[in-house]
Amino acid sequence: MVKKIIVLLVFLCSASILVAGDIATFVNCGFSSNSRYYMFALYGIDDKSSPYAETYIVNVPANDFVPGGARRALYNEPVQPGQEGLGAFLMLFKDVIPITKQYSINHMKTGRILYLLLNGEEPKANLEFRDFNTGNRYNISLNQSRYGSGSSVSASFFIDVTINFANGTYKDYTVGRPNYKRKGVLSYQISQVILSPDEESLVFVVEKEEQDHGGVNIRYMVETVKMS
Repeated sequence: MVKKIIVLLVFLCSASILVAGDIATFVNCGFSSNSRYYMFALYGIDDKSSPYAETYIVNVPANDFVPGGARRALYNEPVQPGQEGLGAFLMLFKDVIPITKQYSINHMKTGRILYLLLNGEEPKANLEFRDFNTGNRYNISLNQSRYGSGSSVSASFFIDVTINFANGTYKDYTVGRPNYKRKGVLSYQISQVILSPDEESLVFVVEKEEQDHGGVNIRYMVETVKMS
């Protein structure tokens, strides 16, 4: 029995080395009162055991960051067992309060989740679902390409969206930058689709797998589209 336990421990340690890296936590920080701006954040513990946090404010119709809207902080603080980096997010959040006020971010207005990738669920490149509140139907396709390998790997993606509105009309959208190659990224997947509080825009939360010293880090970004 002891021999079996030792073998199991060796296997688990080897597996942890193979998947070395860190997984960020995504935070929906809310929209502005008029739904024009959206704020989100990431936090975690990096592979050097340092807490980090990032905050972003996006101009939703433009699908781009507002000036000064991207902030990142890395803290040289000892990490205790069980900590996940929440303290780093709270520290950074204090520093970005002025810009959240500038863009009237309301942390209670987080929109409505139309799609959520559950933990352990197989990610899909093609999504089809209905919003039962509005009657609108969504067809979403994630298109991605990987280039190179090893330290030179990069990947790009874009999202095709068709919305069949309850009134019988439909619209097609292409979201993202098909030709923009993000260095070090291995793949993408859609983890959330959020409808803005005014129900006129969509936020796609995209999970990125990033190569890091032989392991994989999980990070998040968003793409936005105004439907009107």
